[in-house]
Amino acid sequence: MSLTDTDWYSTLTRPSRTTSTVMLLLGGWVLLLTIVNITIGAYSSGFKALWLGFLSNGSLGDVYVDHDGISIVVDDIVFGILGIALIAIGHMGMSKAVEGGTISAIKNLPSCLSGLFSGEDGIRKSIADWMIVFAIVFYLAWSAQYNTWVDPGVFAVSVIPFMFGVGLNLLDKAEA
Repeated sequence: MSLTDTDWYSTLTRPSRTTSTVMLLLGGWVLLLTIVNITIGAYSSGFKALWLGFLSNGSLGDVYVDHDGISIVVDDIVFGILGIALIAIGHMGMSKAVEGGTISAIKNLPSCLSGLFSGEDGIRKSIADWMIVFAIVFYLAWSAQYNTWVDPGVFAVSVIPFMFGVGLNLLDKAEA
């Protein structure tokens, strides 16, 4: 029996819906930040994030530069390509993990957040879904209002309810 014929090997190598969803969402977020950075600057008002420096905490260069009009730098191109690659990987995985692929998964999105307006699945599901929505709305509203799309404080506040909501949803699925 070869290694590729074993059950555990196929489990490790086959794409999952969860991983593909994470890749799609992360890629979409990266593309959003790239577009914001090119048009108005994502670092803070009047400043553009230089992604290579920002993600390396300054060891690969400057973290930000003045933003004057719509401008594209190498960092934007690299970050945009990363976002496109993440979306492509997520899309390929989703088409193997879900019948109907990415489009089908998007159409079923309302059922993933079914606890928003119905207590049918229990209070834990409702709390989890509202925590996810609160985190996303908080991040988008704060970032748009203060034009600080890469603020670590906003990440810290947003990620806690988001991850608790995801964790509670995963707990519900595991118990079911």
